[in-house]
Amino acid sequence: MTRSSDRAAAMRQRILDTADRLFYGRGIRAVGVDTIAAEIGISKRTLYNHFPSKDDLIVAYLSRRIRPGAVSDLPPAEQILGEFDRLQRSFASGVFRGCPFVNAVAELKEPGHAANQLAVAFKEQRRLRFRDLLERLEVEDADALATQLQLLVDGAIAAALVRGDAKVALAARDAARVLLAAAGVGVPGRDPATRGARGRNRRWSAPSGR
Repeated sequence: MTRSSDRAAAMRQRILDTADRLFYGRGIRAVGVDTIAAEIGISKRTLYNHFPSKDDLIVAYLSRRIRPGAVSDLPPAEQILGEFDRLQRSFASGVFRGCPFVNAVAELKEPGHAANQLAVAFKEQRRLRFRDLLERLEVEDADALATQLQLLVDGAIAAALVRGDAKVALAARDAARVLLAAAGVGVPGRDPATRGARGRNRRWSAPSGR
C-alpha cells in the first residue's frame, strides 16, 4: 500500500471507531456527522470522502460488529453455556447499552433500511452457531432448540438493559441448561432444577410439568 492509501485507511478506521463509540453510547439519531467530525478534528467534507452519507456510516458501523465466532476446543454444550457467561461479562462491563442492532432498528424505524437486514444477519449468525453445536450433540430438533436458546439470549439482553443487573445472564444460562437437559444433553455442573439454597448456588424453581 502507498502512504496515501495507508493514511486513507487509518482515517477511515478513526471515523469508524469514533462513530462506533458515539452511535452505541449516545444513539444513532442523537449523533450527527457534525459531532463525529468534530470529535475527530476533521471537516465534514473529509468524513464524506470516506462515507458519502450518514446511512453509509451506520451500515459500516453495524457491519463491522458482525464477526465470526471464535474457534473453541471446548465441548459443544460448554460452548453454548459459555455464550451466557460472555453476556454476563458484557453486561457488567460498565459500557453495556443493549444490542446495537436492536437499538439501530428501534431508532431508525425504517423497515427498508440496510440496518434491518444486518440485524437479522447478526441474530441469525448466533442462532446458526447454536444449531451447529446442537447438531454435533445429535439433538433431535436442533433448529427449534437453537431458536429457543437465541430467544434466551435476546431476553437476557433486554432484561439486563431494563434492570441494570448483569446476573440475569446467569439466570438465562440456568434456563439454557434446563433446555439442554430436556433434549438429552449432558451438561457441566449440577442441574439448576435440583440446586439447594445453600452456598453460592442460587435457588431455582423448576418449571411445572404439563
